[in-house]
Amino acid sequence: MVGLGSLARKIFGSANDRKVKALRQKVEKINALEPEMQALSDDELKAKTDDFRKQLADGASLDSLLIPAFAVVREASRRVLGLRHYDVQLIGGMVLHDGQITEMRTGEGKTLVATAPVYLNALTGKGVHVITVNDYLASRDVEWMGQIYRFLGLTTGLIVHGIADEERKAAYEADVTYGTNNEFGFDYLRDNMKYERETMVQRPHHFAIVDEVDSILIDEARTPLIISGPLEDRTEFYNTIDGFIPKLEAADFELDEKARSATFTEEGNEKLEKLLAEAGLLKGDSLYDVENVAVVHHLQQGLKAHTLFQRDKDYIVRNGEVVIIDEFTGRMMPGRRFSEGLHQALEAKEQVAIQPENQTLASITFQNYFRMYDKLAGMTGTAMTEADEFMDIYSLEVVDIPTNLPVQRVDEDDEVYRTVAEKYAAISTLIDDCATRGQPVLVGTTSIEKSELLAEQLSKQGYKQVDLSDPNAFAPLYKDGGNKKKLFAVLNARYHEQEAHIIGQAGVPGAITIATNMAGRGTDIQLGGNVDMRIASELKDMPEGAERTAAEDKIKAQIEELKQKALEAGGLYVVATERHESRRIDNQLRGRSGRQGDPGCSKFYLSLQDDLMRIFGSDRMDSMLQKLGLKDGESIVHPWINKALEKAQQKVEARNFDIRKNLLKFDDVMNDQRKVVFDQRLEMMDGEAVQEAVEDMRVEVIEDLVAAHIPERAYAEQWDTEGLKQEVLVKLGLDLPVVDWANEEGIANEEINERIQKAAAEAMASKVANYGSDVIRQIEKAVLLQTLDHLWREHLANLDHLRSVVGLRGYGQRDPLQEYKTEAFTLFEAMLSNLRMATTSQLLRVELVQQPQVPTNADMPQMSEHHANPQTGEDEVALADQQLAAARAASAPAGRNPEDPETWGKVGRNEPCPCGSGKKYKHCHGALV
Repeated sequence: MVGLGSLARKIFGSANDRKVKALRQKVEKINALEPEMQALSDDELKAKTDDFRKQLADGASLDSLLIPAFAVVREASRRVLGLRHYDVQLIGGMVLHDGQITEMRTGEGKTLVATAPVYLNALTGKGVHVITVNDYLASRDVEWMGQIYRFLGLTTGLIVHGIADEERKAAYEADVTYGTNNEFGFDYLRDNMKYERETMVQRPHHFAIVDEVDSILIDEARTPLIISGPLEDRTEFYNTIDGFIPKLEAADFELDEKARSATFTEEGNEKLEKLLAEAGLLKGDSLYDVENVAVVHHLQQGLKAHTLFQRDKDYIVRNGEVVIIDEFTGRMMPGRRFSEGLHQALEAKEQVAIQPENQTLASITFQNYFRMYDKLAGMTGTAMTEADEFMDIYSLEVVDIPTNLPVQRVDEDDEVYRTVAEKYAAISTLIDDCATRGQPVLVGTTSIEKSELLAEQLSKQGYKQVDLSDPNAFAPLYKDGGNKKKLFAVLNARYHEQEAHIIGQAGVPGAITIATNMAGRGTDIQLGGNVDMRIASELKDMPEGAERTAAEDKIKAQIEELKQKALEAGGLYVVATERHESRRIDNQLRGRSGRQGDPGCSKFYLSLQDDLMRIFGSDRMDSMLQKLGLKDGESIVHPWINKALEKAQQKVEARNFDIRKNLLKFDDVMNDQRKVVFDQRLEMMDGEAVQEAVEDMRVEVIEDLVAAHIPERAYAEQWDTEGLKQEVLVKLGLDLPVVDWANEEGIANEEINERIQKAAAEAMASKVANYGSDVIRQIEKAVLLQTLDHLWREHLANLDHLRSVVGLRGYGQRDPLQEYKTEAFTLFEAMLSNLRMATTSQLLRVELVQQPQVPTNADMPQMSEHHANPQTGEDEVALADQQLAAARAASAPAGRNPEDPETWGKVGRNEPCPCGSGKKYKHCHGALV
């Protein structure tokens, strides 16, 4: 029986179909303008930009210019790039302009889709950001698509890792700015740590188009961007805490290995209170008094280190350092450290040198960064499965754009084997078959470790792994009917440029490419190979001329011939070695095959030992299959298995969404406070003088001091005038006869308040008279900014500690989120009170030896940036730093003299300092620059 919903969709079409149909009417109008646009000269076409800008200045809306602007971009693209937007690409562009997500299959030309809405929105002059997943794609796209914008008179900019602030500022001033999600986020955080408005690089957030939007706004949004700096050395504290843990017994704590959590029991708390009291570390009577939040946090980290983290499984000790082992790949991750004091707890446990803990100076989640844009849009090949999350978190609707040509890829049913060994044997047999027939194969794995495991198996069968640094690694296959040389490539998402070249050649007949799911994303796999990449790599040293043209024609003809061979062999065969937790990642992999109407095939090979199968009860299935007589090497294939797995994936997706949503609720509390602080900083930097704010603070501080010692409606005998006199002297530096004033007949608390206010105002006035108004105003701004920054960092640390312990309140039937909101607000109020007191105190005590300067960026704290990639577990920024340092080292002057900095040339921040100290440059001579 057909449901009413299904019947309605058949008659009227789905909401998505109706939306696409409505946009097709605009496409027809754009197509009608094509002959008119083609008749224009280059200069006349370029002049359209000024014409549109004039119309906007006269009050026209962007929507009213959409049809002519899109027609102009299509014609410019045809002339400059030789690419004419398909109708479906124009529809995708309209969806982006509306601030929605366009889902288009791999190979449908999303990079070109963005050009029309980018051009239209850049006409406002407010700047458009195009955000990609890595530096290589950002550099490629600004160069490639930038030709259209520059032809039409717009400026372009590029933000990549390692460029100077001056270059960043110029790039953000451009009409269209390309860059990576990490760089845009870190620039926002760094801007809000600067002391002068002129040194800030970003403009207000107007419009952003996020490429691979599911990867950036969902996958990478699991981990925040963090800028941190080292704290003071607390080695003794960590060692003391570590000494307590072995004294605990099994009854003193509870372990949940599945959730990887460890908590103290009542008995444990009592024992720890005694131990802490003996060590002089307990403040107050109870372990859970608010003053002991930091101590409790470090005790819990110590317990985790001893009970949940195993040496040689979760970490190893190498050269006197604790090195993390990535749980996904089994690889060591030197340079990466666990946060929140856990790494220090492990170092104390293993009795190695304890490195100082990092303090968070600033942090933001991608969710909260991208929600700052007035208009946000995104594009990807796979977003429909996460449509609810995009709508819920970002208010972004997902629109599925039909393909330009019908999809001909065949998605075969999954093959399920009992063991991993049987599964890999079946995959190897399939690869052998494809290599012989000349069918290109892309093998998708879930981790680097598993891709290497398969590579090892192929090597044993006589296959040879190609060198990744060679962009023409598959060149021996160009004249081969199949893969007689037995070559294969292994890719992972680390070295983006080489990876793009290899994935660009993965469509050569007989090519075998093993890749992690994220590798090469953003680059099409074209059957026969990628023309542009081959020309760029093979003819890079050949000058323009007849010889180069002939060589280009030869490459094009060869690729056409190779494409025919690949088509005859059945197109690209995508083989997946297991199901991912998310259907979207599986769909990304499938979508690599069958681009632009090409034939292709995809198949998933699974075993009952795979993580997803194991979690969802494969034990019963294993015994059932054995009873049914499934022999070694045999597989089970049935559409029901596909459906069962899809339901399992939906459950995991829903759970992961709930986790991300819950994390965001907590981060929203901090985000509201972050906005207030950052807005205050901007007002302070913009204001020529912050005199009024400083005076208001001084008035409030004195009122609070008086109220604390002379409560309203209290009798004179109850006044603590001696205490008030002492507080005024200590905190304000004013020696006033408060006790004598209190003995005067009929005096009230208001009058004492007024006298202290007057004395404080006179003290400030004398400083203005002594040093000059301009100097004092500069000092006020400097003190206020520096004090705010210092207190904000302490506040972030307090919120981190609060967050780690507030979950326990759930056991007392209290909502942890509500508790967090309440206490975070109390902490924020305390921070503002401390700001008023610290600023007032410093300004009333300030004495000048020489004329001060407002702090410059050189005075900013030592900083490092972090963002862990959830797919690999690696710190993306540290990896980029390493690659940049390696590139700079390769181009460094040969004759560096450690004694003479003049001979060092450009030194990377993370390079060893050329002076020979053994420290990184940024921690040595680089810290002085």
